[in-house]
Amino acid sequence: MTTNITVKNLKCGGCANTIKTKISQIENISNIVVDIENSNVYFEAHTNDDIMAVKDKLKSLGYPSIDEPNSVLSRTKSFISCATEKVNSNNK
Repeated sequence: MTTNITVKNLKCGGCANTIKTKISQIENISNIVVDIENSNVYFEAHTNDDIMAVKDKLKSLGYPSIDEPNSVLSRTKSFISCATEKVNSNNK
């Protein structure tokens, strides 16, 4: 089933790359598309448990869904993952 989660703290291509890389590691998740402009993450999932796994992973990375609190910790995690991805892509 195609699923869409609108997230907080999604700012740039670095954020999108982090999200795609980490979400693609979850079993039964495919066809991941990150829409930076609208802060949406689209993907194919098999079950509701798979969707929850993605939602939990996004939260742990600092990109909580819009229905969850956006703590200082979440904003910090997203900033760090964004910066890390930018540094990694510049070193390639």
